[in-house]
Amino acid sequence: MSKRTEKQSKPKIKVGKLEKRESRAGYFFIAPWLIGTLLFLLIPLGQSFYYMWFNIRITPKGYAFNFIGAQNFSQIWVENPEFPQQLVTYIWQTLLEVPIIVVFALIIAMMLNGKIKCRALFRLIFFLPVIIVSGPVMNMLVSEGAATIPAMNVQSIVAAFDRVLPTQIATSVGEMFSNMIMILWYSGVQILIFISALQKIDSALYEAAKIDGGSGWECFWKITLPTMKPMILLNAVYTVIFLSGNEQNVLITMIESAMFSGTAEKGYGYASAMAWMYAIIISVMAALFFVMLGSKKDVYDRKAKKFKKEQKKEERMKKRVRRRGERHARKVANHANKFTTYDGSGDY
Repeated sequence: MSKRTEKQSKPKIKVGKLEKRESRAGYFFIAPWLIGTLLFLLIPLGQSFYYMWFNIRITPKGYAFNFIGAQNFSQIWVENPEFPQQLVTYIWQTLLEVPIIVVFALIIAMMLNGKIKCRALFRLIFFLPVIIVSGPVMNMLVSEGAATIPAMNVQSIVAAFDRVLPTQIATSVGEMFSNMIMILWYSGVQILIFISALQKIDSALYEAAKIDGGSGWECFWKITLPTMKPMILLNAVYTVIFLSGNEQNVLITMIESAMFSGTAEKGYGYASAMAWMYAIIISVMAALFFVMLGSKKDVYDRKAKKFKKEQKKEERMKKRVRRRGERHARKVANHANKFTTYDGSGDY
């Protein structure tokens, strides 16, 4: 039967009115996200990629585009040493702050998921900074010193780390300790994500583990942590993206000041080149956390796959041996037929 006749023989299934209505409702609900992604992400992304190859000036007649190729990138690295320095500092700070925020959020989520009084009030307290601490409020609190710990001597901490670590890393560690309260303020969303994941774990797993003599520490490492791995990855990537677009990020301020600079060298093209370099660094860091925390296959799954491969290999070997035996039997039969004669009486 040809492919054409097979297609013709298949019955056409008509989509019902209910399915059409559900599909229209689904497209209706995701339409705002699609429109927002198109208008506020894809189009500006394409414009910035186009702008970074030009020197753009604002004239009375409009924008004047002068193609300069990769000169914006060379100008950033050669004539603006502050941007690469701040970029390296941001990388070290993010690599240090992301584990602290994720671990702190996991610990608080496990505490808030337990049976304690006023649990909803404590959840509100930990999530409240996400709502309040944003924009001008954050700037005001930082300027007043509310994001630091007054009793902590940051200079001595930096001096202690400077003895065993490079100066750049020691400075990043010192800035992390100086902004410790502000860093912990960023863990509200992560705490909620961890709480929702903890509530999905079946309590029968913990009961079975305790019956078998498992302690709370063993339950955490054998049940809680493996179950929370996807959420840990999600929170790590979310934290990287959140820290990259934070109002207190010096790189964001530098890109904004370069965009609205009135000098001939800087402008939209120069700022777009800085933004794309910054975006590439963020993507690499998010990919790094994905590689480190990505879901790896379980040991038992690997053993089961290995066992199946060995079984398939044995089956192939058996088939090969069977084929060789059959070929050898045919050769022997053919060889025997050559030396047999028939005398006409029915006997060989």
